[in-house]
Amino acid sequence: MLAMTFNDATARLWELRNEIWQATIDTFVMLGISTTAAIIIGGLFGVFLFLTSDKQLLQNRSLYALLGGITNFMRAFPFVILMIAMSPFTKSLIGTSIGPVAASLVLALAGSFYFARLVEQNLREVPRGIVEATESMGATPFTIIKVLLTEARSGLVLSVTILCISLLSYSAAAGMIGGGGLGDLAIRYGYYRYQTEVMIFIVIMLSIMVIGIQAIGNLLAAKLDKR
Repeated sequence: MLAMTFNDATARLWELRNEIWQATIDTFVMLGISTTAAIIIGGLFGVFLFLTSDKQLLQNRSLYALLGGITNFMRAFPFVILMIAMSPFTKSLIGTSIGPVAASLVLALAGSFYFARLVEQNLREVPRGIVEATESMGATPFTIIKVLLTEARSGLVLSVTILCISLLSYSAAAGMIGGGGLGDLAIRYGYYRYQTEVMIFIVIMLSIMVIGIQAIGNLLAAKLDKR
């Protein structure tokens, strides 16, 4: 009986192979666009957040408090509600509020503020003596920032890994409101149609993706860590 159940489940999954393949592509599209945008935007925001903090190059307590407040607010904003709230904006920008590209815009926004805090924390872990030595040699602010990022590169890689995994999780949640991808497939078939095998299969797929991303991130971070 168990073999029969397994065979039935395998047959159903095979029937859905094209949809599973398309959902996987949609998930990677969302992950690729949002991660790239979040690294760029969040990285710049995080560096500026660090530089305006106490005893740094652009120290400004009022500005830091403002930027920190915005970051904390956006990080605490529930992703599903954020996606609904941004629907008019995404529709006016790309002509639709559903689909992987529309979801990518929301993912990028949510991920940017999350990554900004990670970048700030990574830069704080750089020994103050390295920055002071660089300043004493008459280095420009741009050079100092470059040194900071170089010294924090191992931690930054791990932060990118965390960001990527978090956005993968968010992309699955985006499926609940028309974002597409594996999350959408799991909800449509696994939840609404009670096809448990689809839900289990997609959970396994997402778990493998997370394990793979973490393994690659750990490997790169170890290679870049010169301590």
